[in-house]
Amino acid sequence: MTQKIAKILALLFCSTSLLAHEFNPAHLVIDELIENEYKASWMYPARNIGARAEVVFPATCKSDNQSPIQKGKYLVEEIYLLCGGSLKGQIISVNNLSVLTDALVTIKHLNGEVFEGLMNLKRPSITIPLQEQLYPTGYFTLGIDHLFSGKDHILFILGLLFLITGFLNAVKTITAFTLAHSITLGLSVFELVSLPQATVEAIIALTIIYLAIEVSEYKKYQSTPWLIAFGFGLLHGLGFANALTGIGIGNEQLLLSLLFFNLGIEAGQLMLVPIFGSLIWLAHKFNLYKQATVLTSLILGGMGFFWLIDRVIGIMGVL
Repeated sequence: MTQKIAKILALLFCSTSLLAHEFNPAHLVIDELIENEYKASWMYPARNIGARAEVVFPATCKSDNQSPIQKGKYLVEEIYLLCGGSLKGQIISVNNLSVLTDALVTIKHLNGEVFEGLMNLKRPSITIPLQEQLYPTGYFTLGIDHLFSGKDHILFILGLLFLITGFLNAVKTITAFTLAHSITLGLSVFELVSLPQATVEAIIALTIIYLAIEVSEYKKYQSTPWLIAFGFGLLHGLGFANALTGIGIGNEQLLLSLLFFNLGIEAGQLMLVPIFGSLIWLAHKFNLYKQATVLTSLILGGMGFFWLIDRVIGIMGVL
């Protein structure tokens, strides 16, 4: 056991260059005050890599921009727009978006209609539809992007798959994880449960360390593998909630937004199952399963310890 701990600690020092990307999407909120006059709030992560991205509005709009003010994790810029017509049918784009940053767009029209979409580096522009949007599908894409941008969540899924056998068990386990984090996500967004984000992130790091130990001991959960996923999913859901509440989730479509966000996370997780499952199968086929297990436990343990120390230091306010 001492040798295992020593190996994990050694990997810790080798992994200091690998940071978990904190999920902080940008958010553009536009409210129509009176006909063709709008107030926009552009919230962009203060710790983003590179220059702050800028919103480009239609040429028919004249804008009055206020200086950005930092509010929590975001730089918030207030923008007043006077447009020659409705924003419906117009194109809004963003320049200099980071590859790691998505931009959620929420537009509230004067008649009560709400449009929500998503922009990123590959799709830096969005066309505001003429017809009313029935479903906030932008949150589905946001959920997928959130899953794939979170190295800690991806490693958690990888560790889980080493503890179970069979494709059906894998799907059940991943779905149990989704169900659990959906519960705490909903409770948090409705302000029934709340924990500081730094504390939640530190606890999530602990769950990864726990998985590292279980994987290193070649444990297999045969009968109820979903129990561990459900229990830890409750903790991970609090981390997802902090991401959504930080950018402000549209109250007009709150339940649907939560549903589509969770479906996006579930879709992202299910995409990972055949990828990681194939790697584990290949390890078995070429008699490399033991080596793959050791390597995975070292990666999980090393990154888990690194994130734990980094996040605890953040809680303590130490540089």
